[in-house]
Amino acid sequence: MRTAPEHEPSNERTDHHRPPSGADRSTPLTGLGRVPWREIQDSTGSADAIPVLLDRVARGDEDTARAALADLRRRICQYGFVVEQATAATVPFLWELAQRPQVACRAEIIQLLKSIADARQWEKTAAVYPKLLNHRENHVVWERKARQAVRDRRGALRRLMAEEDADADIARATTELARTLGE
Repeated sequence: MRTAPEHEPSNERTDHHRPPSGADRSTPLTGLGRVPWREIQDSTGSADAIPVLLDRVARGDEDTARAALADLRRRICQYGFVVEQATAATVPFLWELAQRPQVACRAEIIQLLKSIADARQWEKTAAVYPKLLNHRENHVVWERKARQAVRDRRGALRRLMAEEDADADIARATTELARTLGE
């Protein structure tokens, strides 16, 4: 008599977060829960406030969105050129928001992406003080990852540049970002 094969234990992870199968793709920022925000750093310490700020940018009125973006900028690209560990993880969400017409501060988001793409503060400092590369928190690596994250999503530039109803600020910011990325 044949018996059913015994189940062998799997070494695959089963705790992957997956959006519900009926999830609305138009819902902004659905992947925020997949990032371990508490385990990474922004300029204030733990980056656990970043999802709240991104949500305020996505859903807030103009004043709320701009205030949240200003706080976000201070946390991930301080002074417009100092990136943090959380910057690279935040970039895909910034790209997503930049492409959503209902977001109030799209031009400012694109300008933030340009600032991140231009960031070379830590790299320049490490060229003069190579011991910086020996620190446990390697800011040069964070900076490179952040710049790469901007470049990885640069395909969105074509969509932004093709928008017929984009205002002058968005068009200018997009052109500047494209120039920075060599597009």
